[in-house]
Amino acid sequence: MSLPYNVRALSKRLLLNKCYGTATHWRTFASESSGGRASDPDGTTINVPSKDIVTPLPPLSQPIPDLPPVQYARPGDQKNVTQVTRLSNGLRVASENRFGQFCTVGVVIDSGPRYELAYPSGISHFLEKLAFQSTSEYGERDVIFRELERHGGICDCQSTRDTFVYAASADSRGLESVTRILSEVVLRPKLSEDEVELARQAVQFDLETLGMRPEQEPIVMDMVHAAAYRDNTLGFPKLCPSENVPKITRDTLLSYLGLHHTPERMVLAGVGVPHDELVRLAERYFAQGSATWENEKSKSPHPKGVDTSVAQYTGGSKLEECAIPVYAAVGLPELAHVVIGLKGCSHQDKDFIAACVLNMMMGGGGSFSAGGPGKGMYTRLYTNVLNRYHWMYSATAYNHAYGDTGLFCIHATAPPTHVRSLVEVITRELYTMQARPGDQELRRAKTQLQSMLLMNLEARPVVFEDIGRQVLATGERRRPEHFIQEIEKITAEDVQNVARKMLLSAPALAARGEIKGIPEVKDIHTALANEGRFPGNRRLTLFR
Repeated sequence: MSLPYNVRALSKRLLLNKCYGTATHWRTFASESSGGRASDPDGTTINVPSKDIVTPLPPLSQPIPDLPPVQYARPGDQKNVTQVTRLSNGLRVASENRFGQFCTVGVVIDSGPRYELAYPSGISHFLEKLAFQSTSEYGERDVIFRELERHGGICDCQSTRDTFVYAASADSRGLESVTRILSEVVLRPKLSEDEVELARQAVQFDLETLGMRPEQEPIVMDMVHAAAYRDNTLGFPKLCPSENVPKITRDTLLSYLGLHHTPERMVLAGVGVPHDELVRLAERYFAQGSATWENEKSKSPHPKGVDTSVAQYTGGSKLEECAIPVYAAVGLPELAHVVIGLKGCSHQDKDFIAACVLNMMMGGGGSFSAGGPGKGMYTRLYTNVLNRYHWMYSATAYNHAYGDTGLFCIHATAPPTHVRSLVEVITRELYTMQARPGDQELRRAKTQLQSMLLMNLEARPVVFEDIGRQVLATGERRRPEHFIQEIEKITAEDVQNVARKMLLSAPALAARGEIKGIPEVKDIHTALANEGRFPGNRRLTLFR
């Protein structure tokens, strides 16, 4: 019975001895030392600088004698200039030589879903799956990959709503092989029936996989574009509709490629390559020979020219009532996804930079994002939405800019029971965009945008895409310094003006999931004209 008592007593004595012994040792050490720590008469410890000379070297506060002055690195006078050359067949060759062992070369094409008016929607989705397959020179895709691997290369193909990109990165010594592969893949693919059928299966798999994933961004972004540009240009889906999967045939693809994948609609861009060498290779592989669709004419009726329609913003809504898969691993509830958009501006518009600053100012992200100011935790959608409403799981602003128009939108998620409140909160934030930003808020957004621009351009593939897109749109490339200066010129009035212009447009609404009770798009339009308040609406509560 006495054992527990003895153990506790022994432990207590050992602890006291350890504490007192340590303190006594520390006081003894401090008192014996001529510098460092010392004790005042009250027993408190203070810092006393040591005056002992412990090294013959001078202190770091004084310059070391006989040491030559430091030569700091300085930016060189020679700047990397983007050179552009137009070949006889209309192909533009643009490049920028950069130091490094590897290069990135690719073809950027004025093509994409917005041009599929006279075709079944989904052709671009098919062409992505058919990229880097067999060609007239390379009998199968494995031969292409082996050739790239000889030079440590990788390849990729992606499409946006108005641009199609084929690209490869490899050792600079393999530039000729990469250029030859790109010319074959872009101009002379075989598009065999077996490959088209495999692409059909891959597209069908993509659609089935998207339906089983909790992430809904690709689907809802297609939906909000369809609502904003109903039945025209940018409103055509990027993802192939399931009903069109069996409709797209090899003949359909040849017809589309013959009109849209022509040299005058292409830019061959390269980073880390000599411009004269790239022009020479382009003349050899892109200007000579004929394309597959020139040798094999389409058998079915097809349009006589490219659709040059200007995007018509309509506004409207596109809703889909369905069950959304849940994040079972992290225990998140089922969420409803809502996107509210307004007409934005083109990347050639004078208000484009101000719209980008506004987008950074709105910011946003997920409610479980970690990090400080660098992760956007001071943006409006964090401070005004995610930090105030516990039922909001995400809210993110997007600024989609195209050659003739744009779309500014906010994508938010919340449980289905709060879908109406979600729409009210996001509508209010859209309305308050026109409020004058504070000096610190504006400075933070501009600095963050400049930082993001420069950090992205440190990656060679990003520089390649920037060169290709700018030359395709304007025929030249503006240097990053130009955009840094333009961002710096943006004032609070510029941000307010672009926000007011956006609020003059009819809203576009897209929603997916359990969305019963969601307000109609006309109610959102009324609220945007009425200080963000819905007609007959009750006051929002933070705790409901």
